[in-house]
Amino acid sequence: MKKTLLFVALLATLPTLAQNKATISVDVKADGNVISKYIYGQFAEHLGSCIYGGLWVGENSPIPNTKGYRNDVFNALKELQVPVLRWPGGCFADDYHWKDGIGPRESRPRLVNNNWGGTIEDNSFGTHEFLNLCEMLGCEPYVSANVGSGTVEEVSKWVEYMTADNGPMAQLRKQNGREKPWHVKFFGVGNESWGCGGSMRPEYYADVYRRYSTYCRNYNGNELFKVASGASDYDYDWTEVLMKNIGGRMNGLSLHYYTVLGWNGSKGSATHFNKDDFYWTMGKCLGIEEVLKKHISIMDQYDPKKNVSLMVDEWGTWWDEEPGTIHGHLFQQNTMRDALVASLTLDVFHKYTDRIMMTNIAQVVNVLQSMILTKDDKMVLTPTYYAFDLYKVFQGAKELPIQLTCENRQVHSERGADRTVPMISSTAAIDTKGNLQIALSNVDLDNAKEVTVALSNMKAKSVTGKILTSKQIDDYNSFDNPNVVKIEAFKGAKITKDGLKINLPAKSIVVLEVK
Repeated sequence: MKKTLLFVALLATLPTLAQNKATISVDVKADGNVISKYIYGQFAEHLGSCIYGGLWVGENSPIPNTKGYRNDVFNALKELQVPVLRWPGGCFADDYHWKDGIGPRESRPRLVNNNWGGTIEDNSFGTHEFLNLCEMLGCEPYVSANVGSGTVEEVSKWVEYMTADNGPMAQLRKQNGREKPWHVKFFGVGNESWGCGGSMRPEYYADVYRRYSTYCRNYNGNELFKVASGASDYDYDWTEVLMKNIGGRMNGLSLHYYTVLGWNGSKGSATHFNKDDFYWTMGKCLGIEEVLKKHISIMDQYDPKKNVSLMVDEWGTWWDEEPGTIHGHLFQQNTMRDALVASLTLDVFHKYTDRIMMTNIAQVVNVLQSMILTKDDKMVLTPTYYAFDLYKVFQGAKELPIQLTCENRQVHSERGADRTVPMISSTAAIDTKGNLQIALSNVDLDNAKEVTVALSNMKAKSVTGKILTSKQIDDYNSFDNPNVVKIEAFKGAKITKDGLKINLPAKSIVVLEVK
C-alpha cells in the first residue's frame, strides 16, 4: 500500500518536473548575422529632466561635472558603451529650431515646451553640447530634424552647420567655437510624422521626405544615413506607402513600439502590479516580434536586397507617471519587470539583424524606461541599465540561431488579446573576441528552471556567468536604497559532456561566457 501511494505521489510530480525543464541547442559553427552595435542605442529627448538635471547641469552647478555634463551620469554611460544617441526628440524635434540652441548661452531664446508639461526650455543644451557629448562618449550622434514646423532651408543649413568645412554655416559654427566639423552619421527626416510630427498621411509624408532629404547634403566626406519617419506599432499601410513611394531614397525606416498595459485610461503602475499584469506585460513586449515580421515582410517585397534598414528608434515600457512628479515629464520607476522586458526584446531584435540596424530604448535618463535616475546630486542605476550592461557583450557579435524548448504559459486578460508566453527566452552569439555568449531569461515568477544546453561543434572548457535578479519582481533601486537590484556572479552553470546544465533561478537574467 505504501509503495502504491509513493508511486502515485511521484506521478503527480511529473508534470511539474517537466514544466521546470528546458532545452536549448546551439550550433557554434552555424552561419549568423552580425548583431549591429547600434541595436543597443539610446534616446535623449528634451523631455522632463532627461537633459536638464540628467545629462546636463551646466559648468556652474555644484553637482560635479565636466564642461557641464554631470560626471556620475557620464561615467555610467561610458561604462555601458553606448554606441549611438538619438536627439533632440521625439515630439520635441518637430518644435525645435536649431539656431535657438547655438551661440552664447545667456543670449539663447527661451521657449515653452508645449509637448511635455509646458515647462520652460532655455536652450542651454543645443547642437554643440549634444555633438560634443557624443564625441566624449565615443558614440554616433543620431539627429532628428524638424520637418513638422521647420523649413527645408532650416534643415539644410543645420546639416551644413554641423558637417561642412567651408561656407556661411561653417563660418557661423567657427564663430561659436567649433573649428572642425562634426561627424554626423544618422539623420532623421522628421519624427512620428503621422502624429505629433505633423499629423500627415503617409502619401503626403512620402513627398515631404523626398523634398527635405534632397537638401540634406553630404559635406567633406560625411555621408548621411537618412532615416524616414516610419510607422507606429501596427500601421502596416504606412510602411507600404513609404517603401513604394520613397524606396531607395531612404537608408533607414523607423518604427515605434511601446509596451503599455493600457487599461481603463491608465498605462499601469511601474511598481504596483500583480502576476497577471506581469505575464501580460511579458506577452505584450514579445508581441513586437509579430509586428517586426509584418513590417519586414512589406519591406522585403519592395527591397529584397535589404538596402533599407529598419530602425526601431523608440521602444520600451510606458507606465503612469510616478505620483508627485511633474505632469508631462514621464518620470517612472524601473523594476526587475522592466529589465526582463529589455532582455526579451533584445533577444527578439537579435533574430532580425539582417534587416534591423538600430534600436533606441526610450529614454536614457529620468524618462520612461530609463537607464539612470537622478535627483539633485543623487543618481541610481536602474535594473534596465544592468540588463544592458549584461548584454553589451553582444554588440558586434555574430548571432547564432538556437532551438529552444520550454514551458509556455497561456495569459488571459480583459485588457485584450490572449497571449502565449514562453517561460524562457534566450539568445546566443560569438562575441568579437571569439567567445560564445549565451543569455537566458526566466520569466517564471515562482519556479527555477533546469536548462540543458547542447553545444554542437564546440567542447566547452570553462563557463563563467553573471546574473540579474531580485527577491520580488517589483523590486527597484531608489535614491535611499540604490543597490536592491544589481548584477552578481552566477555559479549555477556546469559543463557536461554535451554542453551545459544550468539552474536558472526564477525571474532572472543570466549571461554566460563559454570558452
